[in-house]
Amino acid sequence: MFGQLALLQDLTPDGRLLFATRTVRLFAYGFLSVVLVLYLAQIGLSEAQIGLLLTLTLIGDTLVSLWLTTNADRLGRRRMLLVGAGLMLLAGLLFAVTGNFILLLIAATIGVISPSGGEIGPFLAIEQATLAQTIASQARTGVFAWYNLVGSFATALGALAGGGLVQLLQGQQVAAVTSYRAVVIGYALLGGLLAYLFLHLSRAAEVAAPTNQPNPVRGGFGLHRSRRVVVQLSALFALDAFGGAFVLQSIMAYWFYVRYGVEPAVLGAIFFGANILAGISALSAAAVAARIGLINTMVFTHIPSNILLILVPLMPNLPLAIIMLLLRFSISQMDVPTRQSYTMAVVEPDERSAAAGVTGIARTVGAAFAPYLTGLIIGNPAWLSAPFFIAGILKIIYDLSLYRMFISVKPPEEKTP
Repeated sequence: MFGQLALLQDLTPDGRLLFATRTVRLFAYGFLSVVLVLYLAQIGLSEAQIGLLLTLTLIGDTLVSLWLTTNADRLGRRRMLLVGAGLMLLAGLLFAVTGNFILLLIAATIGVISPSGGEIGPFLAIEQATLAQTIASQARTGVFAWYNLVGSFATALGALAGGGLVQLLQGQQVAAVTSYRAVVIGYALLGGLLAYLFLHLSRAAEVAAPTNQPNPVRGGFGLHRSRRVVVQLSALFALDAFGGAFVLQSIMAYWFYVRYGVEPAVLGAIFFGANILAGISALSAAAVAARIGLINTMVFTHIPSNILLILVPLMPNLPLAIIMLLLRFSISQMDVPTRQSYTMAVVEPDERSAAAGVTGIARTVGAAFAPYLTGLIIGNPAWLSAPFFIAGILKIIYDLSLYRMFISVKPPEEKTP
């Protein structure tokens, strides 16, 4: 598995920089996610208000990211990445300085906040497109696997650091709300660091101009020849994300806190381990995909992970619940680099930013309404565990649908010569 490390030696300077920006960004997302819902509850928001806020966070991200990603190849990838980093900084600062629900709604709608600990904003789509144009098709899945591994490790460290910082501050008799606010401020500062790093991207990161081809007639969202496959993938990815958003990392942290009284530092440790396992599972995806194909890897690893998700709330005690969660994360991310690689493989090169953006936006749209529904559900103690069951069932439906629709659509490296 780690023999694939050699793939990273061929990365361009821009490719290495994008690995660094992903590290900073995912550390920030993990740093905030463990305490986000606890912070919002501490400043006086109800479960329904928290759910609405998280939903508007995702809806706002959809609108902002849709414009940024579908125009990145035309207006400049670096420019759009800088705008995204600025919005991340802005959202963090506004969340830190106000407890007013209306102002928080505005910050959530126009800014970039990750309630899941995972990717949000325009960054992933643009970075994927940039990486894909600098590497060979045979290396693409492997590089994407390392890219996801780095992100998972960064999220894990961020979760550990966020939970540990809160525990340390509260151990020094700092008020709970103040300790949570320190994490939010840290998130904003990391957004500023991200902007600084993006400033160092070169012109080589921009879209390569097509040669010896007429300019295509572009339709909506910057797509032309690949529009149909992107629409189909987007619909499926939206369903997957809708299911997954019932169990965002911040919501699972809240579930462990309410169900078992788990302290923030322990929550950080749990999700540190979970994200480390997720990263390793993403790395192993490249080797599996080389043997059985991208679609098979996506489906045949995702279904067992969703069964394990359903089992988490059925466990009779905390240790067994943690074990089920960690087992789930140990295979849950094998579909991520394969999904990203597959999308980049089956669309035209000059549509990659747009395709990654549209499919990413579809995931955000799919995820947008689930947190609000989750807030309503977990407001009733009797339904506290229901989101795990809803998420698992919806995501299995996605897996079966993806297999049926795309098993015959092969990426170039899987086609028989």
